[in-house]
Amino acid sequence: MHSRPITRIPVIASVLLVLALAPAIGGCTAPRTAGGALPAVEVQQYHGQRLDPVNALQQNTIKGTQYLDLKTYRLHVYGLVSKPATYTYDAVLSGEATYTKVVRLDCVEGWSATILWEGILLSDVIDRSQPSADATTVVFHGADGYTTSLPLSFIRSHKILLAYKMDGVMIPPEQGFPFMVVAEDHWGYKWAKWVTGIELSNDPKYLGYWEQRGYSQSGLRSQNMFSTP
Repeated sequence: MHSRPITRIPVIASVLLVLALAPAIGGCTAPRTAGGALPAVEVQQYHGQRLDPVNALQQNTIKGTQYLDLKTYRLHVYGLVSKPATYTYDAVLSGEATYTKVVRLDCVEGWSATILWEGILLSDVIDRSQPSADATTVVFHGADGYTTSLPLSFIRSHKILLAYKMDGVMIPPEQGFPFMVVAEDHWGYKWAKWVTGIELSNDPKYLGYWEQRGYSQSGLRSQNMFSTP
């Protein structure tokens, strides 16, 4: 097991956590900005567990880094739902509780990174749109055209996060800003970045970008990463 139990925290509490840790992590107090607020500090430990830096996640995207403007960003929830919805960035975050969880990402290329993720429950966003009874699969669409999927039942049972922070700082563009799927217990190709679409489907055999190219449809880290005949 590579993640701590999920922790629910108010957004204000998460900010206070980062500020409280700043002197211990950095060894000195960070300079104040013009408004008197301290800049975000990248957390290096959480509950005694060492964390990897944000830049430990290597780049292997299909079209390079995507730079999304929050003024025009929209997240679409659609497919087998009673109430399709389109959200701004603020609307995604304003209506749901925030959670933190330490989860290790393992890439099929052989590297891994243990990160403190902060975000909202994917199931909370999905439930707003009232998925149909026959919806079994959640397909994620990225701004670069990337797709992958996870079972809806797994998203619910494992409290999968739609993250907007890693190690206490905003997810940078090269790592998936503004939202990344924390697909714990799955290989890295299941961790969708730059998420712009959440589609509810009844196709449990849906093949995303890498799944179409021979990688396992389940993507479970405990199984072979490649599809078997």
